[in-house]
Amino acid sequence: MLQFDAATTRLLETAYRGSDVVKRRLATLEALAPQAGETILDIGCGPGYLTAELSRAVGDTGEVIGIDPSLDMRRVAACQCEDLPNVRILEGTANSLPLEDASVDRAASLQVFEYVSDIPGALIEIRRVLRPGGRLVIGDMHWGSWVWHSDEPERMATMMKAWDHHLADRSVPARLPHIMQQAGYQVGTIRPLVFLDTVLRNDGLAMMLLNLMQAYAVQNDFVDEPTVRAWADEQRRLAADGRFFFSLAHFVVSGCRS
Repeated sequence: MLQFDAATTRLLETAYRGSDVVKRRLATLEALAPQAGETILDIGCGPGYLTAELSRAVGDTGEVIGIDPSLDMRRVAACQCEDLPNVRILEGTANSLPLEDASVDRAASLQVFEYVSDIPGALIEIRRVLRPGGRLVIGDMHWGSWVWHSDEPERMATMMKAWDHHLADRSVPARLPHIMQQAGYQVGTIRPLVFLDTVLRNDGLAMMLLNLMQAYAVQNDFVDEPTVRAWADEQRRLAADGRFFFSLAHFVVSGCRS
């Protein structure tokens, strides 16, 4: 699993302001359709950007509860939401929510389930805290859709395989509708969001992964440092030469508690 320490948290906090991650949050908000006065759960709230946006949507009469297992992430989220009195940031996971039964109207989880080893159990736990008819929206990458050009395809495959080690499940969107139905949800919409770049943008998803993958591969001894450095340098050269290509699909799945 990827460890969200202080350094990783700072990197992600910067990336979460970029246009690609903003698009993912907007897609989640659209599918969730929060209403004024509702209680909404943000599972794996991270630095709290979605939490803050949900806070504005539910207004003073509503409440947003951000849940995250990482102390560093919770600290950033608490700072992000310190001026929002209708927000609570709590410790917890998708499989262990510190909430009463049937206590929330809607729940959102953005790029969390790919780290969850027990997805059926998490869906049942979320169903427990949702009120009857409550909506759940889950957004995750389908890493099987990942295409990243390199003149050294074997090295690229090595880097991508190393990144797979941090995932509990690399194909969540493909499996999720059936598992949700089994867990007592009526599946609604499934929306694809494709990220495609032919340039290496500073605020793009590709740049975020370029940085995260370098650190992860070296720190965990999956790939030696010279190989990792050569991989990253090649991507920057390809971008400078106008030959950069990166594509990855994100899916937003919504369902209601039956």
